[in-house]
Amino acid sequence: TDWPFIWALVPWLAILIPFTLCKANRLDILALNEPVAIGVGVSVERERLVLLLTAVALAASAVSVTGGIAFIGLMAPHMAKALVGPRHHVLIPVSVLLGGWLLLLADTTGRHLLDPDGIPAGIMAALMGAPYFLYLLLKS
Repeated sequence: TDWPFIWALVPWLAILIPFTLCKANRLDILALNEPVAIGVGVSVERERLVLLLTAVALAASAVSVTGGIAFIGLMAPHMAKALVGPRHHVLIPVSVLLGGWLLLLADTTGRHLLDPDGIPAGIMAALMGAPYFLYLLLKS
C-alpha cells in the first residue's frame, strides 16, 4: 500500500529467502523421510526447528504488511509443486512468483467485480482457493 511497508519487508525477504534457497537440499532430503535424512547425516530436529522458524518469520513479515490472505500461502506451493515438481530449488522461487500472481489476480478481480469499493483480496483469494482445495481433496 505504501513504500514504508515495502521497505519494512525487504530486509526479511533479502535475508530469509536466500537462506531458504541455501537450505533447499536439506528440504529435499527431509521430504524423503526421517530415516533417510538421519542416514545421510542431517540433524533432523535442528533442521526442522531452523526451517520452521524461517517459515514463521517469512509468514509473519508478509502478514504484517499485507494482512491475512491465507489462501494464497496455501494455494501457491501446491500449484507450484504441480507445475515444477518437488525439487525445492525450483519450487521455492516458483511458489513466490505464483503467490504474487495469485494475489494480483485476486485483487484485480475483486476491484472490478463490484464498483466502487470492490471485494477485498482476501475474500477473492478464498473464493479462488476453496475450489482448488476441493479438487486436491478429491484427487487424493
